[in-house]
Amino acid sequence: MTDVLIVVAHPDDAEIAMGMRMHDHALIGDHVRVHCLSPGASTPEGAERRRSECLAAGALLGVAEYSFSRIPDNEFVERRVEINRELFRAFRERRPDVVYTHFPYDQHLDHRITADEVTTVALREADDLCYFRSPYSHDFEPNLHFVGTPDLLAAKQAALACFTSQQQLDMAVFSGLTELAYRQHVHHRVVEHFPDDAHGAEMFRTARQIVHASRPAAARPEMRHRPQSHTSGTRPPPDQ
Repeated sequence: MTDVLIVVAHPDDAEIAMGMRMHDHALIGDHVRVHCLSPGASTPEGAERRRSECLAAGALLGVAEYSFSRIPDNEFVERRVEINRELFRAFRERRPDVVYTHFPYDQHLDHRITADEVTTVALREADDLCYFRSPYSHDFEPNLHFVGTPDLLAAKQAALACFTSQQQLDMAVFSGLTELAYRQHVHHRVVEHFPDDAHGAEMFRTARQIVHASRPAAARPEMRHRPQSHTSGTRPPPDQ
């Protein structure tokens, strides 16, 4: 089992960027944990609604744990020390093997600060670090494409539908982008060789991937077995 930690600035950031990948991790038995640095609303009532939406979406995607810090929206710049402290606490509650977070080049300052601070902590506390693309990322060139299935996309769509408070966001648009994503960066001759049930993609950029040399099983009882496969239903390579 791989321990997966996804750190985001706001509720719904993870589901928009990588809902299929989250669900696939859960389906193959990985422990998936999401930590939101912000509760996503300025009032206790609003924060509780956003929390309920996250928990409902997480239940559909197989998220084992959802946790929240209380960094106010749009105050991430002046609260970097607090963010760093919160991240070390989240990382040490359960040491992750793989960490996902925002791509550092982003128009949203909260996303940018989150990426910077997660990178600082993850390079000390985790093995692998991977950035996902958010709607506000720029200059994003993926080096990892997770290609899903109709079932994974349906699960993502159901999870996005849980965020009823976010009327300003068109979740159907994000779903459509998922369906088209791989065609932006993968040559059509490669796409022709995809499995028949390949459906949509989520894109990532690997910041660090650690691969251990093969050893006899008796010599490495503590190491996890990670077959190299991108196919839904099998374990992914270490950078995911």
